[in-house]
Amino acid sequence: MNTYPLTEGWSLEAAGGQPAIDLPAGLPAEVPGSVHTDLLRAGLIPDPYLDANEAKLSWMHHMDWRYQSVLQLDPADAGERVDLVFEGIDTIGTVALEGQELGRTANMHRSYRFDVREYADGKPRRLAVTLASATAYAQAQRERLGDRPSAYHPVPFNFIRKMACSFGWDWGPDLRTAGLYKPVLVHRWKVARLAQVRPLVTVDAAGTGQIEVQVDVQRSGLQEPGELELAASILGASATVRIPAHSSQATLSLAVPQAPLWWPAGYGAQPLHELQVALGEPEGTEPLDHWARRVGFRTIELDTSEDEHGTAFLLKVNGQPVFIKGANWIPDDHLLTRITRERIERRLDQALGANLNLLRVWGGGIYESEDFYTACSERGLLVWQDFLLACAAYPEEEPFTQELAAEARENVVRLMPHPSLAIWNGGNENVWGHEDWEWKQALDGRSWGGYFAHEMLREIVAELDPTRPYCDNSPYTPHRAASELHPNHPDHGTHHQWEVWNRIDYLQYRSDIPRFCSEFGFQGPPTWRTLGDWVHSSDGGPLAQSPDPSRDPVFLVHQKADDGNAKLERGLAAHLGVPADFEHWHWATQLNQARAVRYAIEHYRSWWPRTAGAIVWQLNDCWPVTSWAAVDSEERPKPLWHALRLANAPRMLSFGERDGQLHLSLVNDHAEPWAGTLSLSLQGFDGKPRHSVEQRVLVPARSVQSVSIDPALCAPGQVRNEVLVATVGQEHAVHLFAPDVELSLDPAPLRGVVRELADGYEVRVSALSLALDATLLVDRVHPEASVEQGLVSLPAGAEASFVVHCPPLADPQQLLSPSVLRTANDLRAVELSHRSALAGATQR
Repeated sequence: MNTYPLTEGWSLEAAGGQPAIDLPAGLPAEVPGSVHTDLLRAGLIPDPYLDANEAKLSWMHHMDWRYQSVLQLDPADAGERVDLVFEGIDTIGTVALEGQELGRTANMHRSYRFDVREYADGKPRRLAVTLASATAYAQAQRERLGDRPSAYHPVPFNFIRKMACSFGWDWGPDLRTAGLYKPVLVHRWKVARLAQVRPLVTVDAAGTGQIEVQVDVQRSGLQEPGELELAASILGASATVRIPAHSSQATLSLAVPQAPLWWPAGYGAQPLHELQVALGEPEGTEPLDHWARRVGFRTIELDTSEDEHGTAFLLKVNGQPVFIKGANWIPDDHLLTRITRERIERRLDQALGANLNLLRVWGGGIYESEDFYTACSERGLLVWQDFLLACAAYPEEEPFTQELAAEARENVVRLMPHPSLAIWNGGNENVWGHEDWEWKQALDGRSWGGYFAHEMLREIVAELDPTRPYCDNSPYTPHRAASELHPNHPDHGTHHQWEVWNRIDYLQYRSDIPRFCSEFGFQGPPTWRTLGDWVHSSDGGPLAQSPDPSRDPVFLVHQKADDGNAKLERGLAAHLGVPADFEHWHWATQLNQARAVRYAIEHYRSWWPRTAGAIVWQLNDCWPVTSWAAVDSEERPKPLWHALRLANAPRMLSFGERDGQLHLSLVNDHAEPWAGTLSLSLQGFDGKPRHSVEQRVLVPARSVQSVSIDPALCAPGQVRNEVLVATVGQEHAVHLFAPDVELSLDPAPLRGVVRELADGYEVRVSALSLALDATLLVDRVHPEASVEQGLVSLPAGAEASFVVHCPPLADPQQLLSPSVLRTANDLRAVELSHRSALAGATQR
């Protein structure tokens, strides 16, 4: 058994179409890589992420490309297979060796293996992979099969097995990449190899870890098949089985008493143990093939039972109900080969830092790399995995059914060893779209993918990975046909809440009590430095110096959402107002994004266990853009990240109305009870008390307690300048009786000092009066700066400490400057200044 990568000597050339640039012959290419990254590295195209360059590269959509190298294979030994393996080709490929076609590819999401033993004679041969235009292929399939509706019609992303967002999305660029984006390998082997290893890991009622190892072997076909021996071992347990001469399948069973349990973050440890599987011949001294992966012992269950509220959607790990604190995940860079393990680990650490316990790998992207799932398993981040169908009707005619089945089988087998993988989902918004988005009339009886969601993918999971639950789609109502009950019904199964962003105010999140909200979110721009580095004004100068930055044509290239800026400002108007100054507009839109999402999560958590999870859209970005992300494309957390950290904290206080009365929810997601003294104080913004009460509270582990509020605390004498403050130990919450635009907030409520630390600075602030959402926008002082806290609301007299990690600053006092130390109060100062200016103009 010998495997080696083909990484050297590759070149790239145009194979068809009209290039808009002069392409040299034999351009050096990287494999793994893509056409975009090769041309970028050669300086032949501008960076597509910068300014309005995206549109300048649209000519690439219509090009064919050819990757070439020289393949020289040493002569094969007797009985030796020699395979050429492509782990990922993007997308429509023809593979040829010295002009002889080896095969064709039509799916970015699967691997391809070609037998090249006949060419293993020591002679050099030209290996060529010709990649046809994905756009041309998809359009041809649409013409052949008839049109299908989608969220971005007429873009034909649903007529090709390629990353859907490669064609653009409401947060991503339209680049339509091509390339050999995963390794190309030569695999030499004899007799037989391990084609599939499927470990089914469970834990029985006695605490014994059970592993059923199902194995498929591929025989070389170069000799009479003989008996094979298969062995597996983990944690001292081992098993061996013989595979008869004319068989290609076997199963081994392993038992580990008192198996150390793997838990999601916040519920316990994440022990991982190496499972080894070896294939050999009964009398052989060396294994023919070997497989090793780290697995974890845990059980996963999905409760979708009927109850008095509708249909549950509750995930249990090791029998323990878990409130899912999640985020949706998109590819972390549109140019996939630039995503490193280190980058993934940094992003997942940010997810943990935001107190998340699950990431949903969304169906318009890719099945992520081994690095992603391994890092999730190491950190206790559960993974909800969509099959790659998103926001469209998909044809069920060939080759699509065959290709989707092949990709699903391969990726189920590839990913199932990872204990973090918790649920398989049959696609995103396909069933909802079919029911709600006027697809039926447009389809006129044509196939749309219902067979994939309701039958084929469910059957594949049941066959290959029966230890994990499968959900037909998201959103989806379990146990019912869509014609019987709406697939996005909040009382049944999973729910997507997009009315808030698209049409109504975020306070309306409290109008629904969904069983599980698997998508919701609100937009905000990237951090100031990211925006300044990547987006300039249409005249080439700094964006902030544009006459109207938020409406500058270049800024709008990086705002992909339909009517996005208008929705941002509609959401702002009722709460913070719409500042005319761009710096204040930028802060206000970021703050409003953070507040909206925090409001939703706190509401959802307050209804546990009726509501069993909230997966925000979205954690990350793939390029510099105004989007729903908490972390921008330069890896910088936006204020939303701090909102996630606060709203998903293990212990949390949240005000909200129930039955027309103000209540306080005490949320305890610890394994221990939460005992303490609840203090409720109605006070002026200046800190002067109006009325206060105290009471002892005891919140059981993993539960929520709702406390009704004394009516005297809900009746401020002066709505514009009084606040209700709740405190239990270190946790606190504030409730205001009017939106910010109606409050008499002190425009300069904080005093601060800066103290140098070993790896940065401490900024300590004290509140002279009520300060709302104090946040340090540290990217403005240094590109590498980060801060641990944000969105801290301080009653008068309270203090807070912000730890800033960054290299030494020439002037640390920058951290106290008005553009860095921000509060919601600042925006009232802007409004007051604006009113004063208007009054002055009127007087003149």
